[in-house]
Amino acid sequence: MSKQAEQFMGRIEELIINWRRHLHQYPELSFQEAETSRWIAGQLEQLGCQPLTNIGGHGIIVTIDSHRPGPTVALRADIDALPIQDEKDCTYRSKHSNVMHACGHDGHTAALLAIAAYYQDNKDWVGVRKLIFQPAEEVSPGGAASMIKAGALQGVDVIYGVHLWTPLDIGSCSSVSGAFMSTADEFIIDIFGKGGHGGLPHQSVDAIIAGTALVHSVQTIVSRNVNPLQPAVITIGSIHAGSAPNVIAERCQLKGTIRSFDEPTRQYMQHRLEDVIQHVCALYQTEYKYELREGYPTLVNNKEETQRFFEVARAQFGEENTIEAQPITIAEDFSYYLQQIPGCFMFVGAGNDAAGASYPHHHPMFDIDERAIAYSARLLIGMAESYCAEHK
Repeated sequence: MSKQAEQFMGRIEELIINWRRHLHQYPELSFQEAETSRWIAGQLEQLGCQPLTNIGGHGIIVTIDSHRPGPTVALRADIDALPIQDEKDCTYRSKHSNVMHACGHDGHTAALLAIAAYYQDNKDWVGVRKLIFQPAEEVSPGGAASMIKAGALQGVDVIYGVHLWTPLDIGSCSSVSGAFMSTADEFIIDIFGKGGHGGLPHQSVDAIIAGTALVHSVQTIVSRNVNPLQPAVITIGSIHAGSAPNVIAERCQLKGTIRSFDEPTRQYMQHRLEDVIQHVCALYQTEYKYELREGYPTLVNNKEETQRFFEVARAQFGEENTIEAQPITIAEDFSYYLQQIPGCFMFVGAGNDAAGASYPHHHPMFDIDERAIAYSARLLIGMAESYCAEHK
């Protein structure tokens, strides 16, 4: 079956790339993917599918039945883009100002369309395939939870997903059993002081002094409070305060994220962060407001399905190009699916310096080696066929 899928993807390679480039030119932000969803549904209808739309928001589900007894396998792609200006000089550059597919979701969507085309064209398989085109992966609370609530996993036995990954060279892939991707909780800290003249600091309470002290202090939570054998990260990614060089700021706002791989560490860091905020603000005689927004849970790959990945990937990519991944401190709402049913999330290499696919994800120059789209489609098909062969 792998050879058959490889040949099919070769025949429609130009169509796959055209799909991806259309999506890249017309990106939409999380929870705003109305036109993207309509376009995907239209392509699916042209392939002979009957898509169910507006599932859990702008989500789409396509069920393709072989009419031969077997398991139901779900395959998922995310469809949303990011608030980034596309700075590439290419024919398929984003036409939407400050919106860009800077993470590869356009490629994920094109791969799932290719899989739909494959199963519509070829009936030599068993079971049912449920294709999930999911909105809003980039922004918590994400689209996975709402699609699950709307019944996306009803009757599904196993689920697989891929992420095109430029840190991996084209022609390679990776995954790992157990905890693969971290939690990502967001927080906002507002510090309130007393504004005044820059030349009379004793008559004021400087919110910036408290804020900068807090930036340093919160780093001690990971370095001195968390077990060094437990991966964890706290990042302050945004700080805003002040309006003029001679005015002491009355307010300072900090935004950041907390990342970890297990629930006890996650809960500890959340509470310890507020302890540090409370004591630092008291030291500098300021008041504060602390808002925590819990994000996605840890993505935990099923042991048996990860072993299946290594077997399928070695057959398709070769032993030397099938890599055991290291856990990574980025988050993915595919984790919600894996809380419900067995499955595996996998990286497929999309990096290629010669093709300009060398920039990190979420970068204004981000691009992929488009051959990776077909590779990822074949991997997902291979995972589905392997599962069905074992469970028929």
